[in-house]
Amino acid sequence: MLNEKVVQLLNNQVNKEFYSAYLYLQFANFYVEEGLNGFANWYQIQAQEERDHAMLFMQYMQNNDAKVTLEAIDKPAIDLKEKKDPLETGLAHEQYVTSLIHAIYDAAAQEKDFRTMQFLDWFIKEQGEEETNASDLIKKMELFGSDAKGLYMLDQELGGRVYTAPSLTL
Repeated sequence: MLNEKVVQLLNNQVNKEFYSAYLYLQFANFYVEEGLNGFANWYQIQAQEERDHAMLFMQYMQNNDAKVTLEAIDKPAIDLKEKKDPLETGLAHEQYVTSLIHAIYDAAAQEKDFRTMQFLDWFIKEQGEEETNASDLIKKMELFGSDAKGLYMLDQELGGRVYTAPSLTL
């Protein structure tokens, strides 16, 4: 049986992951309006990943007889003006999500909840990849974003991304 504090943090994470999906869909919409469909594709796939992360947290909780409580998902309160704004906001958001997962891990460690710690190991690795990807996108935008041809090529690269479901087994 999972500790009450750990369950509360896991529930919070479910809702934060769904919020992340909303946030990334807003980024995708921004890029569609900017005519950057490759960037939009990249963030649509990010949204799918976040939704799947929420579902994995829910499944983990259900598998451990913990009650899942879904809360209202807040509308992202961001003002996107420049092409780089979603990228920078995305990196900051991924760093925030990493801190949330670390807090769950810390609570699980205090309770000697090794099962939850093992479950979170995949997410810790995933967050490292997410932060690296977000940082790399910012660097590429800084290098190529002010050049129309460079931006076009970067958009084409991001448009080639395809969705791959997470390979975490519970």
